[in-house]
This record gives sequence, C-alpha cells and structure tokens, in this order.
Amino acid sequence: MEAVSRFNARRLVWTALLSALATVLMYLDTALPIFPRFLKFDLSDLPPLIAAFSYGPVTGVLCELVKNLIHMLTTSSAGIGEFANFLMGSALVIPAGLIYRANRTKKGALTGLLAGTACTTITAAFANYFILLPFYSHLIPLEKIISMSSAVIPAIHDKLSLVIYGVIPFNILKGGVVSLLTFKLYKRISSIFRE
Repeated sequence: MEAVSRFNARRLVWTALLSALATVLMYLDTALPIFPRFLKFDLSDLPPLIAAFSYGPVTGVLCELVKNLIHMLTTSSAGIGEFANFLMGSALVIPAGLIYRANRTKKGALTGLLAGTACTTITAAFANYFILLPFYSHLIPLEKIISMSSAVIPAIHDKLSLVIYGVIPFNILKGGVVSLLTFKLYKRISSIFRE
C-alpha cells in the first residue's frame, strides 16, 4: 500500500512539473516565416508526450489541459487558441500514449508518434475548417485571415486552401519535430519517472 501511495505521489509531482514545463514552452512560441502568422510554433506538446509515455495518455491529456488553462489567463485569442492547442495536443498524445503503452519498444514509440502526428494533423484540418476558423472570424474577418495568409503562401485563396496549404503542413511539421524530440529524449530520461 505504501509503495502504491509513493507511486501516486511521484506521478502527481511529475505531472505537475511536466505541466509547468509545458506552460513555459507554450509561452515561447514563434511565428514561422513560411506559414501564416496565426499558426504559432512551440514545443509545449513535448512534456505531455513524455507524460503519456511515462504514465499513460490520460496523464498526457491532463498536462495539455493544465498548460492551456494557465495560458488562457493571459490570452488574446478569447480562449480559441487554447482550445485549439488542447484539441490538437490531445489528438497527438492519446494515440501516441496508447500505442506506446501496448508496445514499450522503439518500434512502438515510433509507431505511436507517427500515429499521433497523423491524428493531430487530421484533427487540425477538420477542426480549423468547421470550428476554429469560423470562431476566429468573429474576432478577425475570415477574408482578412485569408488575405494575410495568402501574403505568405500565394496558393491560399479561401478557407479550404488555407487548411490544405497552411494548417495541414504546419501540423505535420510541428507534430514531426515534437515527435522526433520525444523519440530522442524519452529513453534517456525515462528512468527518472520510475521508482
């Protein structure tokens, strides 16, 4: 019983620390010159992926939730950006965590990370087209978003082309970079998460 409570306390502490690190990384975002400015690149999904690999996908999603709730306190996107980040982050960590939990090998990690990147990209495409861009258009007219985006990527001329040429490649890149870092880092640091 004592070993179980020690494990739970350790898990709680690491979840809190990984959530705090994810929050800090979320503030260190940047716009990449090859994508529309509203698509901000950050590495804040790295700690939740580590949490999902260490303790399961529920812990990864919890890290995603905590970082976005904290970030929402200082947002200028009326919470839409945080909702988007939570949705895409969860779509990344859930399949990655589930697959790695079932197969704790390098192949399992790689398969999980590839599945997570595919899932977050598909989620981003549908969510942006049907939910996020329509909500954002209440803050900034959709025509202005498309115009700003076409200045960076000339092929963008409507909402669908914005998703195809902006949102999808951005999420493949972001998911790929975060997945690669997780793949390289996790085995080296995984021992600190265990008793």
